[in-house]
Amino acid sequence: QVQLVESGGGLVQAGGSLRLSCAASGRTFSNSAMGWFRQAPGKERGFVAGVSRSSGTQCYADSVKGRFTISRDNAKNTVYLQMNSLKPDDTAVYYCAARQGSLTSGPDLYDYWGQGTQVTVSS
Repeated sequence: QVQLVESGGGLVQAGGSLRLSCAASGRTFSNSAMGWFRQAPGKERGFVAGVSRSSGTQCYADSVKGRFTISRDNAKNTVYLQMNSLKPDDTAVYYCAARQGSLTSGPDLYDYWGQGTQVTVSS
C-alpha cells in the first residue's frame, strides 16, 4: 500500500512558477514508478510527467516539455513537479500517482492516487 498526499498548488499569474510535492507513505515507494496527472473541468485526466523508480527515466507530455521537471527523492519518499512558465491552460487539479512497475503514461495503469491539488494560472 502507498498513500499519497500532494501539496504546493495555488494561484499564480501566467509566466510564474510553482513546485508541487507528493509525499508518500508505505514501504514500496522506492519500487514504484511515479506520475503526475491533471484534470481540468470537463476534461479527462491526462498524463503530465512521470519518473522511473531509480529516476533514470523521465517523460513528459508534449504540452509541458521544457517547462516542467519531475524529480524524486527516495530517501524522503517524495516526488516533485517543478512548473515554470505557467500558462492559463495549465489550470487543473494535479494528481500524484504510483504504480509498482515500469513507467507508463496511462492513468488506468496506476495503482495509487493522491487527493489532488488545485493549480490556477491567471492571465
